[in-house]
Amino acid sequence: MKEALQTMQAFWEEEEGLGTLEIILIIAVVIIIALLFKDWIIELIERLMGKADDEADKIFG
Repeated sequence: MKEALQTMQAFWEEEEGLGTLEIILIIAVVIIIALLFKDWIIELIERLMGKADDEADKIFG
């Protein structure tokens, strides 16, 4: 049991942070998700902007 804990501790100490490959993969996944849900995201933003415009009209109109 003690050896397993030492091995895990060594693994965590060995990690140095994100490398270039990991960052590129994360960006690629975000882009793919954005492309898959593009229409839904645009519709959501348009609805939110419409509500904000309506509220602004109530306040300033």
